[in-house]
Amino acid sequence: MLNDTQSLVLTGLMAGSIFVFGLLHLLENFMILTALTVVFFVIILNIFYHKFNKDYISKKNKENSSPDSK
Repeated sequence: MLNDTQSLVLTGLMAGSIFVFGLLHLLENFMILTALTVVFFVIILNIFYHKFNKDYISKKNKENSSPDSK
């Protein structure tokens, strides 16, 4: 999905957007709230994707490097 740099930029964009739209009292706007919610869920899904993908890859590498497979 997203690499580390893209995740950091997206997180900073989300934090900055919440701050700016909060100051402008625009967080009650449905379109802005929907966009921020979608960005939030993309960040969370990316975290889970990388967590479980890393566990799967490390588990698969351990199985392939076992001495019994030779």
